[in-house]
Amino acid sequence: MSRAFVKENDLEHAGIDILERPLSNEPNYVTPNGLKLLNAQIDALEVERAQLKQKKDDPIAKQKIAILERDMRYYAARIESAILTKPSEEDHLIVLFGAKVTVEDGKGQLSTYEIVGEDEADIHKAKVSYLSPLAEALIGAKLNDEVIWEKPMGDTYLTIQKIEY
Repeated sequence: MSRAFVKENDLEHAGIDILERPLSNEPNYVTPNGLKLLNAQIDALEVERAQLKQKKDDPIAKQKIAILERDMRYYAARIESAILTKPSEEDHLIVLFGAKVTVEDGKGQLSTYEIVGEDEADIHKAKVSYLSPLAEALIGAKLNDEVIWEKPMGDTYLTIQKIEY
């Protein structure tokens, strides 16, 4: 049938294939909190799926269930590939994965960032992925070291003021 004779709503309910969420090829390092968040995400998706399954004949609910199940597969794969770190056991004199690092920029402004895994990263909570340019500049630095954070708008020099785990 020609697309000209199909209503848009019919296409939405037709069970269009839902693509899998891409998995990172990088090692999946997680903090203990990051692993808890992954498990909580699956739990929340399971609750939502159970609620939607009560609407057996609703095509929109079926499509939402398919999306939820796709997301559950993603989080299950992330949990399976997780490499749990123990930040409390790290050397507190050097910045490594899981560290909370307070830095001072050239204007004297202090900022604190936590270096976390890809799924836990949230810039609004000052949690940066260990793969980010900022984390890459910080990892391996020691107290009072100056590092260069390479940014598209120009490099920023940061001095390590505090390292916590």
